[in-house]
Amino acid sequence: MGLLSFHEPIRAAVIGASGGIGRAFTENLVADPAVRAVLATSRQGAVPEDERIQALRLDLEDEASIEAAAASANDRLGGLDLVVVATGILHGQGISPEKSYRQLDPAAMARVLALNTIGPALVAKHFLPLLPREGRCILAALSARVGSIGDNALGGWHSYRASKAALNMLIRNFAIEQARRNDQSIIVGLHPGTVASDLSAPFQGGVPAGRLFTPEHAASRLLATLDALTPEDSGGIFAYDGERLPY
Repeated sequence: MGLLSFHEPIRAAVIGASGGIGRAFTENLVADPAVRAVLATSRQGAVPEDERIQALRLDLEDEASIEAAAASANDRLGGLDLVVVATGILHGQGISPEKSYRQLDPAAMARVLALNTIGPALVAKHFLPLLPREGRCILAALSARVGSIGDNALGGWHSYRASKAALNMLIRNFAIEQARRNDQSIIVGLHPGTVASDLSAPFQGGVPAGRLFTPEHAASRLLATLDALTPEDSGGIFAYDGERLPY
């Protein structure tokens, strides 16, 4: 299925194109005949190779690199129609989902917020101006069901949940502001489900059968979800199956 809801050849950008799901987004987009070019960014610049892919360095913790990537996207493509922020952190060196508030560590929490909330917000700051003032355009960022306050019955995972809840609020804010610039624009968060990637690797044991998705499957379903959205959906958080999640 292609991105049938767009009426022009699509200029797309994938932020975090070297990760599992980011690479899958990039490959899905390149396989779509409706896509003219894909700007693929990563911290190292290592992305899938294709004549329609243009690789750029972008570090979410370095605003200058985000600004430079946006300027390059404008110079090379004359703007963008679709931006997908496919980045995030759940665990890493000195970082692990907390089971209790007693495990909170300020440095770890600050890094999770930097990568899951502030980084995507800075991408929006510099990439939203590249979207057209008329016609359909989309900026989507990977969020998570556990970032829903209304859907939280278990607690725990404080830093990750807080970072995604804050991202969800920013998505809503950006959607309201962007609608004043282009009332056909769509700004949304995406919940990919549990994807077989480095991010979820330590937590895959308890995933029910059939609910652990390959990055390719997740990216394909999320693109289909995006294709079905309308401007009235802007500001929402949507799962891979099209379900709208509560804030």
